[in-house]
Amino acid sequence: MASSTSSVITLRINGEKYTLPVDHRTTLLDALRERLDLTGTKKGCDQGQCGACTVLLDGRRSVACLQLAVAAEGREITTIEGVADGDRLHPVQQAFLDLDGFQCGYCTPGQICSAIGMIEEHAAGWPSAVTEDVHPEAGPPPLTTREIRERMSGNLCRCAAYVAIVDAVARAAEARPDEERVHPATGAEEVVA
Repeated sequence: MASSTSSVITLRINGEKYTLPVDHRTTLLDALRERLDLTGTKKGCDQGQCGACTVLLDGRRSVACLQLAVAAEGREITTIEGVADGDRLHPVQQAFLDLDGFQCGYCTPGQICSAIGMIEEHAAGWPSAVTEDVHPEAGPPPLTTREIRERMSGNLCRCAAYVAIVDAVARAAEARPDEERVHPATGAEEVVA
């Protein structure tokens, strides 16, 4: 009995649907870059260690090099090409530009996608490894430099633009409207009273 090693899948990327045949071993990163020509997501280590390929899956951070394309079917995928609102940059993108949160720019798309997901995780009250008070009733911990560094530690920058990256993330987090939040686990909008 012959087994199939490929499938035709439909991916929802940046609000659009793409149907394509893929080998079951194709990573989401390779499908985005090689099959759909969405080259903003970068291939760095191809082992899940550098974060250059970070995208948002249902609003949560994911390294696309470790995610199989077939496993992303039915999920909302946001790449760097989809974070801006038309000509208006996302607040994280604007903060990276304003504060020079990049040098060569290779890791920047992954840094920005990761920061967007991280800010939502923090706002939802998710603790990090350095969060001192993890009681849910305490609300989100202060977003200190230490918190940002820990939460962004999965994204490497070979140019070492870390000081400006931390500043950009802090500025974008401050600019985040408190009235509307997207829950990182579901992508559902919550209204804060």
